[in-house]
Amino acid sequence: GSARELVCERLKSIQFPGLADVSISQDIPVEGEITVPVGSHSPDEDYSTLDEPVRDTIMRDMKAVGKKFVHVMYPRKSSALLRDWDLWGPLVLCVSLALMLQGGSADSKDDGGPQFAEVFVIIWFGAVVITLNSKLLGGTISFFQSLCVLGYCVLPLTVAMLVCRLVLLAGAGTVSFIVRLVVVVAMFGWSTLASTAFLADSQPPNRKALVVYPIFLFYFVISWMILTFTPQ
Repeated sequence: GSARELVCERLKSIQFPGLADVSISQDIPVEGEITVPVGSHSPDEDYSTLDEPVRDTIMRDMKAVGKKFVHVMYPRKSSALLRDWDLWGPLVLCVSLALMLQGGSADSKDDGGPQFAEVFVIIWFGAVVITLNSKLLGGTISFFQSLCVLGYCVLPLTVAMLVCRLVLLAGAGTVSFIVRLVVVVAMFGWSTLASTAFLADSQPPNRKALVVYPIFLFYFVISWMILTFTPQ
């Protein structure tokens, strides 16, 4: 027995020199667990929006859209539109504005206003061009965040279009044109200031003018369509 232990110690010292001074005993119990402990989860952590009713999902999204509308009507430097961006509000505003600019009957070719598709393309194509311009100038805002801000800031012009339609119901004289001009100019300035308030901080300081100018043209074109609209 002693000769065997001597041979084992010699082999251990040759193959693994660092283990020469380590004594192995079978009497030492092995402690510990190989399983990974799983922490307790609270009910809120296990809750998923996939499990909630459809009504709750719709109400939550509508509240989020309403809050963004409030931020646009009271513009200030805030990251609300940038942090939780969505395209539901811009889509609703674009469709509403296009429908109100659709004058006359659906079968009429000369309806006194741009077609629905024209307004839709102008708004979304203009927003995409402004976003690409912002990215090329070194802006830190993402593509869809910029589309969200530009789309939501059409809200004042949509309100201006609604007011102009109501004014046109009373007549299309000089007084009506002056009232519409004042409303459209005020809402045009509101949309421009609101969009720049959200987008200004995401641009390099020496290139802000190059970003604001396309935004100015974008809302100017929409304002011009609203001001020159005359129902059939």
